[in-house]
Amino acid sequence: MPDPDFELYDNVGRDADQIAAARYGIATDRDLLRWAKRDAEPFLAEHPLPDTPLPSPLLAPYQRALAAAETPAQVSAVTQHLLDAAEPVLQAVSDYLLAAARWRGQHRGAEPQSPPKMLMAAASRSLDVLALAHQADLAILRTVYGPAPAPNARANGPANTASPLPPAPPQTPPPRPTSGR
Repeated sequence: MPDPDFELYDNVGRDADQIAAARYGIATDRDLLRWAKRDAEPFLAEHPLPDTPLPSPLLAPYQRALAAAETPAQVSAVTQHLLDAAEPVLQAVSDYLLAAARWRGQHRGAEPQSPPKMLMAAASRSLDVLALAHQADLAILRTVYGPAPAPNARANGPANTASPLPPAPPQTPPPRPTSGR
């Protein structure tokens, strides 16, 4: 007998998560979070956490500087400054996610797609934002300061092309022997 509270194809007012949960007979994401919050109330009473979100960085100076930038070097300076400012927060988030993944050793021997491994991946990916933005910034600078060799130079073979690396640093003299003996 069909459920009287749920008529087939009557999904008015339901979101995709609720429809899928009803179809497969599972709890919605919101149900899971609501139940966990309810069960954690005594714990949170003993260990109160801030109710406010983490402070948002003040991006207006970076956006004003970016709008005023006229060269890739100036954009890079703003971008690198922002990445340096954001790194401690992203590192802290990554450290927490890693600690959550390692909680009570649950990550040891866990399957690749298990929750602990997913948390470890999230920890790593939270720092990927910095690395990816840095790589993009360097790629822009490389087009300005270090263009690739002309196509005809590559066709002649690697022996005829100049090295794309900067010149080697000057030789440092060997250390002088001490006269303390």
